[in-house]
Amino acid sequence: MKTRWRSAEVLGDGKEEKEDILHVAIVGTPNSGKTTLFNALTGTRQHTGNWPGVTVEKKTGYFKLDELEVEVVDLPGIYGLSTHSLDERLARDFLTESTPDAVVVVIDSSNLEKNLYLVIDVLSLGIPTVVALNMMDMANRSGLKINVEKLSRALGVSVVTTVATKGVGLKELKKALKNLMNTKGRIFKVPLGHDLEEAVKLIESELPHNMELRLPKRWVAMRLLVKDPKYVGTFVDIASKVDDIYQRLQIDSEEVETEIVKSTYRVIEKILKEVVVEGKPHKDPYVISEKIDKFMIHRYIGVPIFLLVMALVFEATFLLSSPLVKLMGLLFDALSKGFVAIGAAIGLPNTIVSLFSEGLIPGIGAVLTFVPTIFLLFGAIAVLEDTGYMARAAFVADRFMTSIGLSGRAFIPMILGFGCNVPAILATRTLENEQDRRLTLLVIPFMSCSARLPIYVLFASVFFARFKGLVVFSLYFLGIIMAIISIKILRKTLFKSEPGMFVMELPPYRVPSVRNVLWVMWQRGILFVRKAGAIIALTSLVVWLLASLPPGVAYASRDSILGWLGSKIAPVLTPAGFGIPEAAIALITGFLAKEVVIGTLGTLYGVETLKSALLANFTALSAYSFMVMTLLYVPCTATMAAIKQEASSWKWVAFVVVYTLFVGYAASVLIFQIGSFIF
Repeated sequence: MKTRWRSAEVLGDGKEEKEDILHVAIVGTPNSGKTTLFNALTGTRQHTGNWPGVTVEKKTGYFKLDELEVEVVDLPGIYGLSTHSLDERLARDFLTESTPDAVVVVIDSSNLEKNLYLVIDVLSLGIPTVVALNMMDMANRSGLKINVEKLSRALGVSVVTTVATKGVGLKELKKALKNLMNTKGRIFKVPLGHDLEEAVKLIESELPHNMELRLPKRWVAMRLLVKDPKYVGTFVDIASKVDDIYQRLQIDSEEVETEIVKSTYRVIEKILKEVVVEGKPHKDPYVISEKIDKFMIHRYIGVPIFLLVMALVFEATFLLSSPLVKLMGLLFDALSKGFVAIGAAIGLPNTIVSLFSEGLIPGIGAVLTFVPTIFLLFGAIAVLEDTGYMARAAFVADRFMTSIGLSGRAFIPMILGFGCNVPAILATRTLENEQDRRLTLLVIPFMSCSARLPIYVLFASVFFARFKGLVVFSLYFLGIIMAIISIKILRKTLFKSEPGMFVMELPPYRVPSVRNVLWVMWQRGILFVRKAGAIIALTSLVVWLLASLPPGVAYASRDSILGWLGSKIAPVLTPAGFGIPEAAIALITGFLAKEVVIGTLGTLYGVETLKSALLANFTALSAYSFMVMTLLYVPCTATMAAIKQEASSWKWVAFVVVYTLFVGYAASVLIFQIGSFIF
């Protein structure tokens, strides 16, 4: 058992609590490497990337410190404890309400001035703290020398140098945490001007001694001084006296927060003069990045470069994965035929043989055949993230995004939607403007997630073999265009406020970590396989059953239950070019998850005959129209659940279902009808 670590100077009754687990929070600015350090400490594998917004909710892991179990919580990246967006509030609320036993503040050694602001903010809470001076290899390469001992004395806490990507400094960090046991946190006090100090003391004198809120009085007083809504609501009576204090001391209320920030930076400037020695840079990553960015974020050629990069990603992905896709197809063909042969040899009932050879194996195989393409695409996107290019993409998009009514920051969750719409919707928490956040999460379903990729790969391979990379790229691009059009429409109707400001720090370009890229590729890919395997197995079973009933009908014939259902819906789809029962059935099952569309077609047609069946029932034009429908129509159930969670209302879920269904159908019909007229 151990004593929870607490500062003596806190609001509360002073009683000690006993627990047998140590609670440690990891905080840091975006791109400081805190999640990489979290992974290294706990052995878990959370997604890391060289761009802001990667961590949008707290993540938990564990490790042993001698015999003591340590619970580590990775919090969203923040620049300070003054909050604006949901993810920043999550981080601050965890520190101030859950009050962990210790905090590890991870800072980017090559950008010390910006990061020390967060350190001082955290130290003002009085929680025992260790500072992890991360990315020391980058600081050394840029010729920056930091006197760690002087920095430790100036801050009054342990400072440990780390290179989280290589596991350097982990032992020293754990030792520093161990040394904090049963110690009290030091409250770092930033000296303010005479009038502000007097105002803080007056508010402190009003605060009660016995409160459940266990925070330093000075910190709470300063939050009341700047009229933080959270604390104004908690201490209503005291907050009502703040204006009187302003008048009595002749303080300009509009300048209070600015003065506090200036005071903090004066302290930081003094610390930097003592601890930083700038030598001759070996290779300054920021200077190199600036040279590259003259082209990559150029106002005129930045967008064409982004489109070219994405087009090359798709072309390279399909070129490299094509042999593996063919091999996977042959494997599932062999499995289906092999099961028929084994079933005949051992005398399995025809029903069981049919279930596996015509239901489960073709259904699952139709999707998993394209796993190599999905893995490689995830790997390519991970490379773009790790290099820092994705942050540039958001910067390049800002001018255009602002013109259509959104902050450039909204581009980040939209790009995340290419992997999966669910984490993309969660990433809208990084948006400070509430209307921007809601508008963004409503259009994210138009961003083509990985679950749709097997549909594109199959149809593009069958009908557009020579240009399949460009065809698939056009669908991703179309999704962006539809999102843009929707933003324009919604901004003029339901969301009429001005978009929020976009301020983003561009991280330096970095050589991608092979280990990180491979892990992200594996993590995302295996998640897709697990999800697809489970959902498609269940869906394939249901589809097989409905295609086999009533007893005695030919499998998947128009006389089966499935055939009857599809034939009733098919006429509605005729104007879009795919008015056949099989297409209707596949779209219905796709409501559950988009990868199920291919699983359903595989179950209905069979893996071996799927290509020939598509050629018999689709043309190149109707195939493209079908892909557009699967791109734009109703998002999967997991995405709808995420929208409900983040929008806190079923009405927005209903809106997304109706709106996307209308857009998907209208776009498919338009493309097919115009295409039929031209060709």
